[in-house]
Amino acid sequence: MIVVAGEALIDLVPRESGALAGLLPRLGGGPYNTAVALGRLGSPASFRSRVSRDAFGEALLDGLVDAGVDVSSVQRGSEPTTLAVATIGADGSAAYSFYVEGTADRLFTAPDRLPDEVRAVSFGTCSLVLEPGASAYEELMRTAAARGVFTALDPNIRTGLIPDPDAYRARFKSWLPSVTLLKLSEEDARWLGGTPGEWLAAGPSAVVITRGGDGLTAFTRDGSVHAVPGEPVDVVDTIGAGDTVNAALLHGLAARDALSPVGLAELGPEGWTGLLRFAARAAAVTCSRAGAEPPYAHELDGL
Repeated sequence: MIVVAGEALIDLVPRESGALAGLLPRLGGGPYNTAVALGRLGSPASFRSRVSRDAFGEALLDGLVDAGVDVSSVQRGSEPTTLAVATIGADGSAAYSFYVEGTADRLFTAPDRLPDEVRAVSFGTCSLVLEPGASAYEELMRTAAARGVFTALDPNIRTGLIPDPDAYRARFKSWLPSVTLLKLSEEDARWLGGTPGEWLAAGPSAVVITRGGDGLTAFTRDGSVHAVPGEPVDVVDTIGAGDTVNAALLHGLAARDALSPVGLAELGPEGWTGLLRFAARAAAVTCSRAGAEPPYAHELDGL
């Protein structure tokens, strides 16, 4: 079982690129998209969050259930659902503004412990910024890591939600000893500062950097670097592409029985290349359609 912990929200996406009139609601949130992608790929997955009882919250839960994701541990509340207004650029990239005050997902409380069958926990995005939930997710990350559970982190920086960048950067560094796999975009890497070598020295066993259409690169503790190009695709938008990469990496590692520091170390060049190519293909499918619509297993070649 792979647990995904973090926010579920509604993306309000313009009908036409750059337009603000006629916003369409789409199910979203980085962790939510990762959970849906895992379920569609066929990985046993569970979602841990606090979800509103409003109409948006019900739709979010329905989306998880439709993808085969376990929602039995989702906390519920009367607070409203977080909204993210997306502006789509000419290249398909998305920028966001958020409505987060008093919303359900930021009131998440950490469970006492995770079930023994949990093999990995994935974290990221708004959930690690907005208090008091951020501290609860951080607590879950540290307790899972202390138990030897594989932890994955995608910071997925949303600068509009970070009032003190230096404080966030310091907090990010404090998470690294509890992280097994760090995945981040080139843009996030530049904003955070540092290098893959510095991050690896602080804790993670591997760092994967996404470079949009230019592909993905993995850096490992032994100094190896593994890179693959992006998959050619007509981009509609990039919403959910990075989240799909998260899911594809976790799904591929689980299939290889490599959800551990030792497993990552033993992948080797062939294993890493196959894993990264699979993630690139999965992300390309997501980019080929509007909103965060990750692929199903039958839409991809095998691992």
